[in-house]
Formats: sequence, C-alpha cells, structure tokens
Amino acid sequence: MLRKATLKDAKKIQKLIHFWAKKGRVLNRPLNYIYENIRDFWIYQENRKVLGVCALHVVGWDDLAEVKSLVVDEGAHKRGVGRKLVAACIKEAAQLGVKNLFALTYVEVFFKKMGFKKISKSKLPHKIWNECINCVDFPNQCSEIALLLKIK
Repeated sequence: MLRKATLKDAKKIQKLIHFWAKKGRVLNRPLNYIYENIRDFWIYQENRKVLGVCALHVVGWDDLAEVKSLVVDEGAHKRGVGRKLVAACIKEAAQLGVKNLFALTYVEVFFKKMGFKKISKSKLPHKIWNECINCVDFPNQCSEIALLLKIK
C-alpha cells in the first residue's frame, strides 16, 4: 500500500534510509530531520513492513522540487516499489504547481525510465547544495548525477 507517511513511521523510515546510507547510496537522515519533514515522505508498505520510502521536497520559490531519500528494501527490489513512490511524488508535485522536478542520484537509469533527463548540476540553484556537507563525498568531487523532469 502506498500512502503518505505519519509520525509513527519516522523510525521505520530512518532505519531503511540508514541501511542504504551505510552503503553510500543515499544521504543519511537524522531522526529529527525525518520528523521535521514527515509531510514530504511517502511510504510503501505491505503487512505493516515499510518496503520503500521517498520524499518530495519543495526547494523554493522557483517552481522547483526534489525527489529525495528514495530507498527500497532489498527484498522488494524489481517489484515496482520505487516506481510507485516516484510516481506519487510526480503526481503530488503537479498538484502543488511544481514545473521542474529533479533528483540527485547514483542510479541514473531508474530515473531515466521515469522520464527524467540528465542535466548539468550547474543548472540547479546553489540553494540545493546545502546538504552536501553530510555527503560521504564531501569535500571531494560529487559523484551524484542530476536529472530533471519537466511537469506539464
């Protein structure tokens, strides 16, 4: 079942994100960050187990938002969980009036299948880089790929 996250989901969200953060696949998110941004998160669950999470974060005044913290339980890969989560973010972004949705990722092919196009990171506003300090690649060269989806 796909649904918006609630406060009772925060620790489960953090556990799943932390698993992939230890592998260097996403930025880790402290529990207070998840609580403060709980309205950004979508979760996919089956039998009370959270199998995937993703957040839609509005970035500012410029009709821009980010898909972030997309992670799926290892046992749920190749089942469409990530696709459903990102589709929910796209739909929500359209409802909010967002025209440009971006993702920073190591898994370019997944987002391309969802209609995102690769762009230069320099095309994104500097404001989005405030989380870089928490990245394992900081201050070295960022290896994430920037992708953008134009929402109609």
